[in-house]
Amino acid sequence: MRMKRVAIVGCGGSGKSHLARELGRILHAPVTHLDAVYYDDEWNPQPPEKFEAMQRDLVSAERWVIDGNYNSTLQVRLEACDTVILMDVSTWAALWGIFFRQLRHGHGQDKASGIYNRIHWGVLRYVATYRRKMRPRVLAKIEQYGGHAQVVLLTSRRRTRRWLEQITAP
Repeated sequence: MRMKRVAIVGCGGSGKSHLARELGRILHAPVTHLDAVYYDDEWNPQPPEKFEAMQRDLVSAERWVIDGNYNSTLQVRLEACDTVILMDVSTWAALWGIFFRQLRHGHGQDKASGIYNRIHWGVLRYVATYRRKMRPRVLAKIEQYGGHAQVVLLTSRRRTRRWLEQITAP
C-alpha cells in the first residue's frame, strides 16, 4: 500500500488526530490538523475562502496527512489524496473519545498535537448525530470526489491499531 497523500475524516472523538500523528511518523509525512488551520488562538474561524485557499496550498505538497472533517472543503482534500481513511466508529465510541480526551488533556487546545477540547452542547449534538446526519454526506463526497483513491474504513480503535500494525509489518 503506497500512501503519500492521506485525508483522514470522521466524527469528532473517533481518533483522527491520533491516527494522523501515527501515520505521519510511519510515512515520514507532514501532518496537518485542520482545527489548527481553521481556528486562530482565540477560537475565531477563518473566513471560508481563506480556509479553502489554505487547504489548496497544503494539498499541493508531494506528501501529507491531513485530519479533519470540514465537509464544506472536503472536496479539496478528496481530489488531491491517494488514500481516504474514514474513522467510522460508533456514536458511543466517539462520545467516549471526546470525554476521554477531555479527561486526559483538560480544557483547551494544543495545536501541535491537534487536540481541541471544547466540549459544549453543539459538539455533543454534532457527535451524537454524526452517523445519521453527517456520515451520509461524507460518504457521498468520498464517492463523488475520491473515486481514484484507496478508501480505508476503520470502525473501531482496535481495528485502527491492527491496521497500523499491518501497514508497518515488513
